[in-house]
Amino acid sequence: MFKKILIANRGEIACRVIRTAKRMGIATVAVYSEADRDALHVASADEAVCIGPPAAAKSYLLAERIIEACKRTGAQAVHPGYGFLSENEHFAAALAKEGIVFIGPNVEALAGMGDKIASKKLADKAGVSTIPGYTDVIRDGEHAVEIAKKIGYPVMIKASAGGGGKGLRVAKNDSEAREGFQSCRNEAKAAFGDDRIFIEKFIEEPRHIEVQVMGDAHGTVLYLWERECSIQRRHQKVLEEAPSPFLDEATRHAMGKQAVALAKAVNYRSAGTVEFVVGADRKFYFLEMNTRLQVEHPVTEMITGLDLVELMIRVAAGEKLPLAQADLRLQGWAIEARINAEDPSRNFLPSTGRLVQFRPPLERTGELRVDTGVYEGGEVSMHYDSMIAKLIAHGTNREEARLRLAEALDGFLVKGPASNIAFLSAVTRHPRFASGKFHTGFIAEEFPAGHVPATAPIDDPTLLVSVAAAVHWRYAERSARISGQVPGHERDVGDVRHVHLRGEVYTARLRSIPGGQEVFFGDKSFAVLSGWKLGDPVFSGTLNGKPIEVRVERRGMKYLLMHGGAEVTALVLTEHAAKMQALMPVKAPPDTSKFLLSPMPGLLAELAVAAGQRINAGEKLAVIEAMKMENVLRADKDAVVKALLAKAGDSLAVDQPIIEFE
Repeated sequence: MFKKILIANRGEIACRVIRTAKRMGIATVAVYSEADRDALHVASADEAVCIGPPAAAKSYLLAERIIEACKRTGAQAVHPGYGFLSENEHFAAALAKEGIVFIGPNVEALAGMGDKIASKKLADKAGVSTIPGYTDVIRDGEHAVEIAKKIGYPVMIKASAGGGGKGLRVAKNDSEAREGFQSCRNEAKAAFGDDRIFIEKFIEEPRHIEVQVMGDAHGTVLYLWERECSIQRRHQKVLEEAPSPFLDEATRHAMGKQAVALAKAVNYRSAGTVEFVVGADRKFYFLEMNTRLQVEHPVTEMITGLDLVELMIRVAAGEKLPLAQADLRLQGWAIEARINAEDPSRNFLPSTGRLVQFRPPLERTGELRVDTGVYEGGEVSMHYDSMIAKLIAHGTNREEARLRLAEALDGFLVKGPASNIAFLSAVTRHPRFASGKFHTGFIAEEFPAGHVPATAPIDDPTLLVSVAAAVHWRYAERSARISGQVPGHERDVGDVRHVHLRGEVYTARLRSIPGGQEVFFGDKSFAVLSGWKLGDPVFSGTLNGKPIEVRVERRGMKYLLMHGGAEVTALVLTEHAAKMQALMPVKAPPDTSKFLLSPMPGLLAELAVAAGQRINAGEKLAVIEAMKMENVLRADKDAVVKALLAKAGDSLAVDQPIIEFE
């Protein structure tokens, strides 16, 4: 077994590999860019080596820097994580040349499966079901249109070396095919250094289901069941679960057998994932093979009881897999939510900045797991992807896992950069998700404008009103205690509260009970019990015996509450204060309709208009690059450009004016 390994990655996955290596008694080496000097994975490893500037192309993507770090530290093997060099055959070959073990597949498998064009040809040869398409390289935009017409719209335009949703577009007409080709090529070149593009038929209302495989160097290949990855936006996975709620046993085993056949065709060893698109009739087609560990691997670990990273390390060291296919058992259900630094109210645009508060829910063995590479006070950088953490819930069945995840999301606190936590909470509670009847178009159909917590529907106003009233009662009690009142003339905190919630006024009466307050609405009462203390950002307790997690923030006279994907501002008043509040004037918000504002922090890559130019609705105005993705800003109405307030190459802040219109 190896004595020391180097992790050629950063963030959450680097921390994940370090955790298993330490448990196995293996020393670890972290590598980091100058932007990651204070990162969690650097602090977690036994040694750390700086490999270059913040840009991935000048640090994490430089194989020679990784090899130099191995030589300097004496690392015998490299775990590549996912992304960066994890599927780079040249990197694996360069390591082998230096006598360093690559903890991943053999070069043959990387070459054959890491390239999406080559992998489709190999899949055809191995008898695996594949999607109709054009597997040779597309030359330019016009060639893309020509091929798309032959296949028939809609089509999927994909980067051959792509992954993680980068270098991927769906085109429904000639214009989208041309523009999609150019965007895919630009993103692929920036993210992977490989701008080859291919096209295949897009199957409408598909489900994205992948099979986890694990092989060793002794001829054994296993499939470790499947993962349902259909909850996506911009072709990036948002929620993943294992097993799939859609498959029957016959389809499950048929997909597993095809995945194994494909892996054996390239003598596959290590962990890998064979991705399929599955139609409503349960017919399935090969999409691609990811020759690496997947972001969503924890759900497989939860339902199998296996540590995939440990198996990868042992297989790379030459050991045989310790089990056979017949030994595998499905153990309950697991669902993973990706906590990202992005703003759902701005169509999921990326967000960056310092994590002022980062408090994930407490892990519970066999029930709740948190994988992360950040810490409170750390920085979410614009140079890398937007992932903050992964939250994984396990249960004896899907409903138990779903409810456990929903509750944990309500108690997950991230403050600083915008996050998608409220959106994830809304998804987990959505009837379509709860039923298991969804496909990859779920988010586009159910959340077409993203997710705005402040206007999201409230499932249970009673819960929020009760918590707001109880929280206000506790603040009032504290104020009464410290106000220096004369004995016999103590301040009466009152027992009636008027709770203003989204235009509705709820009148509640309260009384103290052991462990909390009892809140009365008419002839109904709600016992709100909690050990919550003033200033705590999460109200954890029970409402009539049912566990609740509500994020709470006091803002002057008001309370900001978040639960179930909805955010509300509650104003809690005594009867006298309610009368006074009714006399207060309402301040109108500033008019920004004549400005194009940057919806995210990032680099202004292109300014497509000039001062004095007349533009039409839908016309491209600017392109902003952030977290390795191109974001095109378009006009929402006809207008005339009055002035340009920024120039290409500028670094932009959120809501920074870019263009002024007449």
